Amino acid sequence: MSTTLPPMSQRGFLRWLWRQLTSMKTALILLFLLAIVSIPGSYFPQRGTNPILVDQWIADYPRLGPIFDSIGLFDVFGSPWYSAVYILLFISLIGCVVPRLGVHWRAMRSQPPPAPKNLSRLGGSTFEIEGEVATVIENARELLKKDHWRTVIGQDADGSRWVSAEKGYLRETGNLVFHFSLILILVGVAVGGLFGWRGNVIVREGEGFSNTLTQYDAWGGGRLSSAESLPEFSFTLESFNVEFERGNAQEGAPRLFEAKMIVDRPGVEGSTTHLVEVNEPLVIDSAKVFLVGHGYAPHLIVRDSKGQVVLDDPVVFLPQDGNFTSTGVVKVPDSEPQLGFRGLFLPTSAITEELGPHSIFPAPDDVSVFFGAWAGNLGLDSGISQSVYTLNVDDMTQLGLESLQVGQTWRLPEGAGSIELTGYERWASFQIASDPGKELALIASILAIVGLSLSLFIQRRRVWVKIGQVVEVDQVTEQGSSGTVKVGRVKVEVAGIAKASGHDAIEQVDNIVETLKGQTA
Repeated sequence: MSTTLPPMSQRGFLRWLWRQLTSMKTALILLFLLAIVSIPGSYFPQRGTNPILVDQWIADYPRLGPIFDSIGLFDVFGSPWYSAVYILLFISLIGCVVPRLGVHWRAMRSQPPPAPKNLSRLGGSTFEIEGEVATVIENARELLKKDHWRTVIGQDADGSRWVSAEKGYLRETGNLVFHFSLILILVGVAVGGLFGWRGNVIVREGEGFSNTLTQYDAWGGGRLSSAESLPEFSFTLESFNVEFERGNAQEGAPRLFEAKMIVDRPGVEGSTTHLVEVNEPLVIDSAKVFLVGHGYAPHLIVRDSKGQVVLDDPVVFLPQDGNFTSTGVVKVPDSEPQLGFRGLFLPTSAITEELGPHSIFPAPDDVSVFFGAWAGNLGLDSGISQSVYTLNVDDMTQLGLESLQVGQTWRLPEGAGSIELTGYERWASFQIASDPGKELALIASILAIVGLSLSLFIQRRRVWVKIGQVVEVDQVTEQGSSGTVKVGRVKVEVAGIAKASGHDAIEQVDNIVETLKGQTA
């Protein structure tokens, strides 16, 4: 005969939904789901860090690009679906941890449970020793307390007395600390994601930087950060020093890597000098200035077909390998026709059939630049953003290839102009960042490790010592005396359990048995 359950009320449905959301199973599923939805953020370019690359991706894939953009794949960490998973995980963890805090608090303040009526079912050991019941009970209690067990003495209805002991409460404490730390990590990441910002800038020697949005090569900020939140300061890269290992063991490895900066701040009289090195950033208010890279900027002079100078400036080239074989682009929109160059800067030049032109050492021992020249329309007036490190040659005609050393000039074919390599400068790249949630995330990570260690290495155990009925036996007195005396013997049962799979309390039971036997030996 089937029974029909009554319909669930709205309140009952909400209670059921809350229990499902705050279960540990759901929290683990959401944590796994958060990892999955984060994958597109590492595969696709993100608007917050590289908007130019996003625009280029959409232009290269005109069909898929707009679809991916509409569903937020180019702004994963700010999309509604990512935020939904993040918030649900946050709520689920809170719902898991907070109720358990009250349960654990009450458990820590409560007394150990009474001894079971039949300890033999738990294994353990049963033996008889001489002594009084009260004395044996007190000895057992002192033995357990000495080993930091929480104890309580009780008596059954049949007159048997027992000591109940428990330890290992820090196991659950560590478990709760670990899960609470996950909540703190989520809070720290959220604070950093909402209020933090970071940007990158390349600065040549002798040039300066002012901490304004327009000065950055790339800048990305959280939803609640803005240009007004940037601390006011500026600096000048006075010099950049780098030295490379010339021995055979680690040839080419940097031995010195430092930037000497002159910093100015509003309200602070005079300039200050700072030496910024790897892992030793410049700290200004909430921002840190990290030295993250360096390279070369060949100084070029470009003349148009009339011989007029249209470019006289160092141009940043980006290193492509450990020996600083570097690539760069030179755009000259003011010449007629417009000129574009793709260059390969070699600090220490070498040419082989397998590799072609390349550098064999990062120091500028034998500098040369290989150029390819184009003439035509650079496409700068098309309205589409272009990177300063790429050259669109679709509407241009190649003029030729040439290599230059310092002091040499290449006169372009058909009288299109010329390009001269007069020298080179060094540049350094800096990352300037503010992450207000990193301290909280660091503290939470340390707490998570501590909590996980406690939950793994501490075991929750219970031990009981029960004293049974008194057994009286006759014992002959010492030789020369008369008569006999009655000596008391008690039945002792010791058993224990461990509240974790794969562990038991045999070692603790054996230690208690040996000690109690030894006290009456």
